[in-house]
Amino acid sequence: MRFIIYGAGGIGGTIGARLFLTGHDVLLIARGAHLEALRTDGMRFITATRDERLPIPAVGHPGEAALDGDDVVLLCVKSQQTEAALRDLYDAAGDDVPVVCAQNGVANERIALRRFRRVYGMVVFLPGEHMEPGEIVNSAEDPAGILDVGCYPSGVDDLAIEVARAITDAGCSALPDPAVMRQKYAKLLANLGNALQAACDGDAREIMRTLRAEALACYAAAGIDCATAEETRARRANGIRSAPVPGRTRPGGSSWQSIKRGTGNIEADYLNGEIVQLGRLHGVPTPANAVLQRVGNRLAREGLPVGSFPEETLAEMIAAERDRPAPAVRP
Repeated sequence: MRFIIYGAGGIGGTIGARLFLTGHDVLLIARGAHLEALRTDGMRFITATRDERLPIPAVGHPGEAALDGDDVVLLCVKSQQTEAALRDLYDAAGDDVPVVCAQNGVANERIALRRFRRVYGMVVFLPGEHMEPGEIVNSAEDPAGILDVGCYPSGVDDLAIEVARAITDAGCSALPDPAVMRQKYAKLLANLGNALQAACDGDAREIMRTLRAEALACYAAAGIDCATAEETRARRANGIRSAPVPGRTRPGGSSWQSIKRGTGNIEADYLNGEIVQLGRLHGVPTPANAVLQRVGNRLAREGLPVGSFPEETLAEMIAAERDRPAPAVRP
C-alpha cells in the first residue's frame, strides 16, 4: 500500500512523516513554497524527541502521482480546498481510488462521495503545526495523536482496518470505528472555537459555550448522533500524550495558523457555517456561529491580524445578530 498524503500541512505532514519513518511508501502532494522546500531539502520534522530532514517524495498535483490500485489517498487539505482537490484527483485517477478524509468538519465525506466509490472518515486529534515552508512540528508522542477511521457513512472494511493498523504502528492511536462520524460531529463542537481563537487570540469561554449550545440544539433538531463528552474524554485519555517541543511555544490551532500565515482563506464556512446551515434547515437560531463565520472569513479576506476582534466586540456583534428579524417566508 502506498499512502498519498494530499495536503502536507500540519496534519498531513505529521501523518506522512510518521508513516515514512516506519518504512511505509509515502508520497506528499503539496504546493507553493512548501512544495519547493520539500523537493529541495526534504521535510524538516520536529517533535519532542527528533529534529531531522526526511527525504519524502513530493509532487504538486495528483496527475504527477502515477496513481494505481495499491494507493490510498489521505485527504488532509482544509475543507475550503476539498472540492478543487477532489476534482483534480478524480481527473487523475477516476472514481475507484479510496479517499480517507482526515479533516475537520463533517462536509468533506459528502463532497467526496459525489465522485468516489470508497470514502472513509477519519477523526483527527493531532497537534500538528505548519508555519514555515518545509517544516512540520508535532507536539505529542506515544501516542502522537488520535486518527480513528471508518467507512462513510458507516461501517468498517479491510482497508479501514489496514489503514488504522499502519497509523498505529507509526506512533499514533488509530482504531477502526464503524460509527466514526459520531466522533467527527463531537470534534466539530471543539472546532467551532477555531475562528474564535483567531479572532480574539484568547479563550472567550462564554462565547465558546454559546457556540456549542447552538450546535447541540441543531444536532437535536436534525436527529444527529454525536459522541458524548465523556466518550471523547475517555478516548483522548489513552489516545494522545502531549510532548512539548524544547525551545518552542506551541502556536494556536489550524485557523489561527492560517490567519497568522496570511493564507487568504479559512475553514469557517465548514465549521461554524455547518451549524449555521443546520440551523437554517431546521429552524434553530445560530447567531453566535453566524457571527464567527463572518468574522473568520473577514480575517482571512482582509488580511487582518490574529486578535483583531476582542471578546467584548464579538459579544456585541452576537447580541446584534440575535436581534435581527427573521427573514419573511411566504407559504
